[in-house]
Amino acid sequence: MTTVTTANTHTPAASASAPTPGAGTGTETGTGTATPVAAPPGGSGQALLARLGVLRERVSALVEHRTTDDPTADDPLRGLYLPDEAVHHLLRTWPSADAGPAAVPLEPVSRGTQGGPGDRLARLAGTARLTELDTAVLLVALAPDVDRTFEPLYGYLNNDVSRRRATVGLALDLCGVPAHVATARARFHSSAPLRALGLLEVEEPERPFLSRSLRVSDRLVGHLLGDDTPDAALLGLLLPMPDPLPAAGDDAFVRRLTARLRNGPLTAYLREPREGDGLAALSTVLDAAGIAALRCTDPADHVPELLREARLGGRAIVVSGLPEKPGPLVRALTAATGVTVLMADPRPYDPHWAPADPLVLDAPGRRAGGVAAWRAALGADADGFDLATAVAPYRLGGDRIQRAARTAQTLAAFDGTPVDAEHVRLAARRQSASGLESHARRIRPDVDWQDLVLPHKPLVQLRELALRARHRDRVLGDWRLSAGGGRGRGVLGLFAGESGTGKTLSAEVVAADLGLDLYVVQLSSVVDKYVGETEKNLERIFTEADRTDAVLLFDEADAVFGKRSEVKDAHDKYANMESAYLLQRLESFDGIALLTTNLRANIDEAFTRRLDLVVDFPFPDPDQRLALWRHSLSRVPSADGIDPQPLAREFELAGGSIRSAVVTAAYLAAGRDDMVTADDLLEGARREYRKAGRLVPGEGGW
Repeated sequence: MTTVTTANTHTPAASASAPTPGAGTGTETGTGTATPVAAPPGGSGQALLARLGVLRERVSALVEHRTTDDPTADDPLRGLYLPDEAVHHLLRTWPSADAGPAAVPLEPVSRGTQGGPGDRLARLAGTARLTELDTAVLLVALAPDVDRTFEPLYGYLNNDVSRRRATVGLALDLCGVPAHVATARARFHSSAPLRALGLLEVEEPERPFLSRSLRVSDRLVGHLLGDDTPDAALLGLLLPMPDPLPAAGDDAFVRRLTARLRNGPLTAYLREPREGDGLAALSTVLDAAGIAALRCTDPADHVPELLREARLGGRAIVVSGLPEKPGPLVRALTAATGVTVLMADPRPYDPHWAPADPLVLDAPGRRAGGVAAWRAALGADADGFDLATAVAPYRLGGDRIQRAARTAQTLAAFDGTPVDAEHVRLAARRQSASGLESHARRIRPDVDWQDLVLPHKPLVQLRELALRARHRDRVLGDWRLSAGGGRGRGVLGLFAGESGTGKTLSAEVVAADLGLDLYVVQLSSVVDKYVGETEKNLERIFTEADRTDAVLLFDEADAVFGKRSEVKDAHDKYANMESAYLLQRLESFDGIALLTTNLRANIDEAFTRRLDLVVDFPFPDPDQRLALWRHSLSRVPSADGIDPQPLAREFELAGGSIRSAVVTAAYLAAGRDDMVTADDLLEGARREYRKAGRLVPGEGGW
């Protein structure tokens, strides 16, 4: 055979039939023989190098065959120009239709290496369902990226020293397949597995088909050599999966979905009752199935890289929270084959998103409480207080519970105390981010039951309201006492009574007892003069309240929950439509909503039927008023011997007015830099009477 030479030196052959690895192609300067670096024994790199050894024999055979009759084999400028003898040689060697390129006998690329424990290429071929030809082409394309001695050899075989990657024609030659076979050429089309799965790139489309270069991504080469670092294009997009927790999801749902995932790849869409419900369930399911996951929110333009990464690592793709226009993303993910894709979103699945529908499931809703999950997240820190009572109102997912637990421990460390119920409640509220601020005013409760001065009956009803909020999942869910018909598990209460009798304060106390924030709905931001806009604003509020752990307060609720009337004009018609919408929406509400009104008779009876409790706040009698005066004065520096009993007897004031009178008295005393006296209190009470337009009793003294 003719020896392959460099421009200024001859390199001896590496074997009886193969050129020395690293030999030049006629334009290389002499650099000596390159020695490949061996991979660790038994590793992925060792298996790949074994395959490349077989490929080297194939390259050697093809080089030997070409040099036997190529008149330009010894030309140091071969590949840079085309001499006359080369032209005549090409004309004499026109390939026939029934013979392969030069009819070189070649062994399978996988000879002696396929199926080894560290052979990632064999595993990839199996999972991606690649043919033997696909696998061989992939190996030919990646060879220069693993062993640089293939570069000059490929340049020689391409008859162009500058083309140091495999081309379509060279790959077919090395695979022993004639270039005119349509089925073989089809393996390089964009719809063929190698390209459709992102394993192979065919570059330079402007060139003739056989001279187009083949490239394998750096990520794929790294994977085949044993590197599991994710693709750089996905950095910043991938998110960690929440740890599976004991209380995440319904057991039957987890068992069924786990069994299905063990049977093979699956594309599924989980509709979430609340944002994060699906992710919590999927975390448990994937852990039970023993499948690792790649989680992201919106891979945007990197779906091919995400799919390739999932295939390489045998992992599932989890997309939690689809973009505003999910069609393109869902279409791309549902079209993927050979990989598990699990999507979760609160929106119902729309068949128009993709031509191929995934398995559509309803994710199990999270129960309030989840004591086992909280206990697992807090560890030994959960033993110092009543954990079940502290976390009962919160419906957080597994990842949110873990984050809340870490926040509670950080807060306790900052305070220098053990973790207690207040730390847990504060941390849980911070995890329940809300978008209610655009339509409601947030109040962080700073009161408790001691701040309520009420008769026994309404006080008992308020405590029952908090009790219902804590145990609704058990009563309505486990004990199946829900009315059915798609009704939610919300808690609805109406506080009725005159102004100042403690309705809003009671709502704040209930929220404080539950460890939740109170959101007071601003009617000015809800009611709209345009038809249908009020309902849209209310829907935004209810939707956000459904997914948020908070107490919703409709102050002066008769403005939107008023009685329906006989339709006499368009105004009556649309007012009734608003009431009808609210009646329907309250049926499916899952949150906690409180309504207050000064005129209970103005509330439609249909609303009253849907309420869990109606609490009447009576106007305080003299004994109640005395208790209110004393409670308001409990933190105010007062003169010795001050007695508010005459004020409680003579002035018929509600609790709100009594507080205002004490505030007035406190300002008068502060202006004198003195303590509050009986005269200050009397002046405060008189001012409240004058504000109400009432005659002031005992103007001459008392």
